[in-house]
Amino acid sequence: MTEGRLGLADAEHEVGLLMRIIETISAGLDLDAVAQRVAVVITEMTATDVCFVHLIDDSGRHLELRGATPPFERVVRRIELSVGEGVAGWVAAHREPVVIVQDKFADPRYKYIPELRGEDFTSLVSVPIITRLGALVGVLNVHTRLRREFTEADVQLLRSIAGLIAGAMDNARLHRRLAEREEALERFTERMVRMQELDRRRLAGEIHDGIGQRIVSLSFYLSAAADLVGTNATLAGEQIDKAQQLAAAALDEVSAAMTGLRPSVLDDLGLAASLESLAHASPELDVDVQVCTEALPEHLETALYRIAQESLQNVVKHASAQNVEIRLKVSSGTVLLEVSDDGVGFDPASVPESESPGSGGYGLSGMLQRAELLGGRLEVDSAPGRGSTLRVRVPLRLKR
Repeated sequence: MTEGRLGLADAEHEVGLLMRIIETISAGLDLDAVAQRVAVVITEMTATDVCFVHLIDDSGRHLELRGATPPFERVVRRIELSVGEGVAGWVAAHREPVVIVQDKFADPRYKYIPELRGEDFTSLVSVPIITRLGALVGVLNVHTRLRREFTEADVQLLRSIAGLIAGAMDNARLHRRLAEREEALERFTERMVRMQELDRRRLAGEIHDGIGQRIVSLSFYLSAAADLVGTNATLAGEQIDKAQQLAAAALDEVSAAMTGLRPSVLDDLGLAASLESLAHASPELDVDVQVCTEALPEHLETALYRIAQESLQNVVKHASAQNVEIRLKVSSGTVLLEVSDDGVGFDPASVPESESPGSGGYGLSGMLQRAELLGGRLEVDSAPGRGSTLRVRVPLRLKR
């Protein structure tokens, strides 16, 4: 390949190149596919030997190789540079092109990356990929094996190409983010449905096993009393007394079942005092509670209360513990709930990912789903013989 102006014979060839680029970027919204096709077209139409398309990541601090001509497509997504690192990083930081005709190893901006075999190439041009609104999308690099004197017109042509692909790359990135958010929303909806179904099953079980059975017995005693009213008033009165007791118990269970939806104690006392009341409800344990009194959104309070409640129930059922610590604090926009015990511990990996209600398991799947629905995460630190710590971190998003 001889020295020349990017291998372009005339303005007609230049227009043809730009049209090819437009066709390429119009072919789809897959970011990697667009980057790859652009790299190939640029090398074909500019008589250069290799093209690399580095795109800025979502943090805005790193460049990731997303498009490359053969044989370098195999290292796509495996090469990353910080903004300011290497020639591409310098271009991203300064938003100015760089031209190196020869001896690039002597340039302090150059960074040798073995996978990209810089020793095989002599000259290079690197230009920023910037949208019309001034947003940095990435950096476009072209290299030649033989020495090439790149002119100002060559650089401007590559900048024009970069400007054309900037919008397409930005659109592709926005499309990807939208797709990711739609997928996250779909997962969120699925978890909501699962949680609602778990609550419905729990409530149905409580009604069937508790309230329903008491009402059946209540009907029995009232029928017996009705039969005895005219013949044995004393025995009829006893039957009515039993019926009244059953009615009172059924009302208590209705109240408990309704509390399962939104604990009234949260409305009456707030989360901090409600966690204190959980501790008092487990007299077999010595529970130390240290919680902040900061008011949290209702849905967050409900979820954290339920997680703490389930965790304490696990301690009572499985841990054979004597001491429990409950910690709740808010720091740097994050709510942290910790429930620790000095019990027998267990292997978290041995717990099935999905536990059916009433299975007698640890209920970790339900607690995990509650945490994830809040955009948080749940961790369990335990091992046989050394107790357990359940840790929930949830981002705090306060309404303004």
